[in-house]
Amino acid sequence: HSKSSTESGISHPLATHFCLLCASLPQEGMASKHTLPRLAISQLMLSRAFASLGISDRPCPLLHRLEEVPLEVLRQRESKWLDMLNNWDKWMAKKHKKIRLRCQKGIPPSLRGRAWQYLSGGKVKLQQNPGKFDELDMSPGDPKWLDVIERDLHRQFPFHEMFVSRGGHGQQDLFRVLKAYTLYRPEEGYCQAQAPIAAVLLMHMPAEQAFWCLVQICEKYLPGYYSEKLEAIQLDGEILFSLLQKVSPVAHKHLSRQKIDPLLYMTEWFMCAFARTLPWSSVLRVWDMFFCEGVKIIFRVGLVLLKHALGSPEKLKACQGQYETIEQLRSLSPKIMQEAFLVQEVVELPVTERQIEREHLIQLRRWQETRGELQCCSPPRLHGAKAIMEAEPGPRPILQPSPSIRLPPDAPFPSSKGKPKPPKQSQKEKEQWKQAKASAQLDKPPTPSQANVAAAAGDACPPQDVPLKNPAHQDPAHQDPAPQDSAPQDSAHHRSQDSVHHHSQESLTSQESEDTYL
Repeated sequence: HSKSSTESGISHPLATHFCLLCASLPQEGMASKHTLPRLAISQLMLSRAFASLGISDRPCPLLHRLEEVPLEVLRQRESKWLDMLNNWDKWMAKKHKKIRLRCQKGIPPSLRGRAWQYLSGGKVKLQQNPGKFDELDMSPGDPKWLDVIERDLHRQFPFHEMFVSRGGHGQQDLFRVLKAYTLYRPEEGYCQAQAPIAAVLLMHMPAEQAFWCLVQICEKYLPGYYSEKLEAIQLDGEILFSLLQKVSPVAHKHLSRQKIDPLLYMTEWFMCAFARTLPWSSVLRVWDMFFCEGVKIIFRVGLVLLKHALGSPEKLKACQGQYETIEQLRSLSPKIMQEAFLVQEVVELPVTERQIEREHLIQLRRWQETRGELQCCSPPRLHGAKAIMEAEPGPRPILQPSPSIRLPPDAPFPSSKGKPKPPKQSQKEKEQWKQAKASAQLDKPPTPSQANVAAAAGDACPPQDVPLKNPAHQDPAHQDPAPQDSAPQDSAHHRSQDSVHHHSQESLTSQESEDTYL
């Protein structure tokens, strides 16, 4: 027990308390198939022990499993996302609303990491800076940041298999990503809230891709959040509190009466993008929408939690003071954080980018009147994937898509609405078909009317029923017409082969008639 408590950074009284909790569990079947549920119960009891001692609670992935999606639905979504990712710039330019709807439904787990890279612009940053991460990775780094990063590694998702062991590949990659960022932005250095962000990214992509996604989050989505004086997060706290007055006047009035500063409950929510607050399935769904729509999603999630935790007189009966109110926000009801409920509430909440920017200007003026100018020189915040793409300076590099799935011509199409539409011919195939048709017309034997015209001109050939004495000197234009019919047949044969080839090379694409919520 002492070794476990030392490795996890838990103080001795807490370790003793946890040992007593575990000892109170039934001892039979410890090594049986019930070990995993018992471990989940132990983690739940440890979580409650953390809360009783005033230590920040951590969501346990074992207690919150992903909602199951039917296999057929999952395959259809994967097919649509493959089509989008392989034609990303076109979809972003013309069908961004469709991307947003599909992000709200949830990105398929098999493509989530790749989709996050495309949505955040991390893929473009990687292509614009080849070898940059390797260069930063091989640099020594600043010792003052390296020591802090080293102490934080084992605190990130300690129950996840990637980060459970000291010196494991997960902790090594996490160290590399965080160290590289301190070298990439030495004026910012390292903030502890960046560690869970980087850890979630590493669960879905390699270290280099995770680094560039972290750069995009810190520079485009949440600029200034991780600066030394946390001025940006203080401004957003005031924005959140002002928006709460419109969303839930009851909760706003209670927090005002208790004089509870927004930083006391929203700092970890916003700086960690709810990675340490929500169940794991809800974290992934929130991040899917966050990468697509930007910080608006973070504000909406915070407002939904405040509204349902403090938005009714019945719930406020147990919140008579500051301490009880903070505990209410720390111990949120599982129903509020449940994936389907939370996502639906977030999607329907009427809070827009325009409202957030208007409140930002109001709070910025108040800040300047009372505290002076901001010392944080962070770039302007960009609201989501489309804004990031439009703000990209200069010509964008062409994204190299991965090979799409190929199907044989007789393979069933994964559709819930019957037979698929016939495949469309490409421009190249149309040109080849026209050339073959023109060649067949040139090789076709003359009609009787054409032969009469030629005879009148003096170029008529001998009757075909009278054989020539020397077939070698026969005019090739007037040979036996039977072999000449092979040209159209060969052309038709080639067209048939082209059609088969076209069907075999047709990739999975998204049908617009199926772009509805499944």
